[in-house]
Amino acid sequence: MMLVSFMLLVVCILVAVAFVTLLERKVLGYIQLRKGPNKVGMMGLLQPFSDGIKLFFKEQTYPYMSNYLLYFIVPIFMLVLSMSMWALFPYLINVCTFNLGVLFFMCCSGMGVYGVMLSGWASNSNYALLGSLRAVAQTISYEVSMSLLLVNLLLLVLSFNLIDFMVYQDYIWFMSLSFPLFLCWFSSCLAETNRSPFDFAEGESELVSGFNIEYSSGSFAYIFLSEYMNIIFMSMLTVVLFMGCNLYSIGFYISVVMLVFSFIWVRGTLPRFRYDKLMYLTWSVFLPMSLNYLLFFSGVLVTLML
Repeated sequence: MMLVSFMLLVVCILVAVAFVTLLERKVLGYIQLRKGPNKVGMMGLLQPFSDGIKLFFKEQTYPYMSNYLLYFIVPIFMLVLSMSMWALFPYLINVCTFNLGVLFFMCCSGMGVYGVMLSGWASNSNYALLGSLRAVAQTISYEVSMSLLLVNLLLLVLSFNLIDFMVYQDYIWFMSLSFPLFLCWFSSCLAETNRSPFDFAEGESELVSGFNIEYSSGSFAYIFLSEYMNIIFMSMLTVVLFMGCNLYSIGFYISVVMLVFSFIWVRGTLPRFRYDKLMYLTWSVFLPMSLNYLLFFSGVLVTLML
């Protein structure tokens, strides 16, 4: 039962990824006063499938000087890691939820940096290596503030299980208690998933697409899929942590879609950050704010226990 439910979830996520790419191209098109894809199928609805077929049937090329084995393994590793994070989906019927879910998420998101780093290094290209190095510095920096933001929320629940977050937010959302933390968390999610305005790993204007420049065909599709699976997962996790919607309510799924839309909206409106400002933001803004909130929530907790 657990295996069947997980496989069903993965299929649904892959379909969701296909249509999120279409949504992104449509929204960016309308932001830039153009149509976006509208030829394949009605309103371009079949465009993601034609893109997928094209990618997987293209010829697989690889750089002659690359580290051949790692070059092909790393995209699969990135995709498997993104899929394994979806094991945290908080099923209310307890099919495959587990009590240390938040710790599992922190381990998986921490390992995600290895995929980007190894893909840049295995390509043996200067642009790819520069992109992967920038991504490593960025991800490690934002992991610190992200972990502290999570600790703040864990203090309110005193549990690592995501279902407890949904139970404790029946009457009031954690977002209303800590709206600045929600903004910090959303910005950290943008940085963790290498999305604009923090897309330094894929800085097209200065790095010719960054760490994935040497990948083509199926390997590129795997990297692409893992990135968008992470975006949808971070949106789902944000809703669970801060809005605690019931899985049986349509509000949960509308909230996830609105957060995914926010990821796209930010990409369409904000220019890329300067790198020193990116580092300043996490070490001098998010970190002090999360530490202050940690003291505040700890004080409230101690007062309630007394």
